[in-house]
Amino acid sequence: MTYLAGLGLAFSLIVAIGAQNVFVLRQGLRREHVGIVVLICAASDAVLVAVGVAGMGAAVAAAPLLVSVVRWAGAGFLLAYAILAARRALAPGGERLEASEHDAPARPASSARTAVATSTRTVVVTCLALTWLNPHVYLDTVVLMGTVGSTHDARWLFAAGAATASAVWFTALGYGARLLSGVLARPGAWRVLDGAIAVVMAVIAVSLAAGA
Repeated sequence: MTYLAGLGLAFSLIVAIGAQNVFVLRQGLRREHVGIVVLICAASDAVLVAVGVAGMGAAVAAAPLLVSVVRWAGAGFLLAYAILAARRALAPGGERLEASEHDAPARPASSARTAVATSTRTVVVTCLALTWLNPHVYLDTVVLMGTVGSTHDARWLFAAGAATASAVWFTALGYGARLLSGVLARPGAWRVLDGAIAVVMAVIAVSLAAGA
């Protein structure tokens, strides 16, 4: 039951739309460095939950200055990411997915510009920033889940359940996104997606800056 409690609580928190989930979804749609992104997100959550369960949740909650610093750093990063996404959405043409060797032939590019591959380093840095500069992640994993987990006798079993939920969710989100590849073969669809990403990132950035 303790394992299932951690699994259920983690799923209830992680499924909400956020900067991290949006990034994983986009990388999954691009079929680019998906394994690395999934690994970073799942491993980061596991580490943070473990830290919280170990007793750091109360310490973080008692350090408002640290939370404030992380909040402003996260807000600035998310706003910059929102601007980049907005530029992609407003750029003429737009990206489209290139079919892999196992897919149907790609449509003619016409005026569209083929999606430019992003370097592994850029993806890793972005993923780490979206994870570790987001105070919501600390509040959900270290503080909330850490506090709840510490109330269980088998708290490490609780942490294992939470880590499992994170791994399952990010794997499903990253690798399941390719099911939408047919729709996103059109450059117009990518402009809509990037526009939505820009809005989500900007809203989260404003909410962080406002202390929400």
